[in-house]
Amino acid sequence: MSNASSIRCLITAGPTREFIDPVRFISNPSTGKMGFALAEAAVDAGWTVDLVAGPVALQEPDGAILYPVVTAEEMYHQVDALFDACDILIMTAAVSDFRPVQKFDRKQKKEEAGLTVKFERTIDILKTVTERKVHQTVVGFAAETNDLETNARQKLESKQLDWIVANEVGAPGAGFAAETNEVLLIGADGSFKKIGPTSKSAIAIELIQRFVETVNGR
Repeated sequence: MSNASSIRCLITAGPTREFIDPVRFISNPSTGKMGFALAEAAVDAGWTVDLVAGPVALQEPDGAILYPVVTAEEMYHQVDALFDACDILIMTAAVSDFRPVQKFDRKQKKEEAGLTVKFERTIDILKTVTERKVHQTVVGFAAETNDLETNARQKLESKQLDWIVANEVGAPGAGFAAETNEVLLIGADGSFKKIGPTSKSAIAIELIQRFVETVNGR
């Protein structure tokens, strides 16, 4: 059993960028606000917090150890290096699912560049590290545009998670860049709770309180 002061928490936040050339990339609108709010709440709970963050414009949370990354590959290697030592992984990052097969060394001039870019899948960070979990509690996030609960439950089961936090992208006052959010918290134990709409900070505090019970039970 762990107490609050001995819990080591690994959180991912923000987007990743997958480059076509040195000045062009594909990404998503994630700002990292939810992940950073969770890091702050975890620090306030007395946890040791490792925060792996993609490119964001946020101030580093006091008390957390920040590991900046850019690409999905970089995020994977950092999470892989920290996972074995953590008690709980909270994967809030919006990791790019695809990256260009070819990255050009030089900027592609508009007049010369092709109009077709071939993509390949990036590594599934959450699934890959969860396959080797021993004592860790693993929390995934699901940003969906439709069938929120159904898609979240599928992700919970397919990736062998302990918890999934799901929110609907595009809903008023929720999702990417918003200051507030509304989420479904679904547990592998069958538990289900709707949280919000409220501030991301308030949601983060409630989530951390719920996760403490799971971590302390192991």
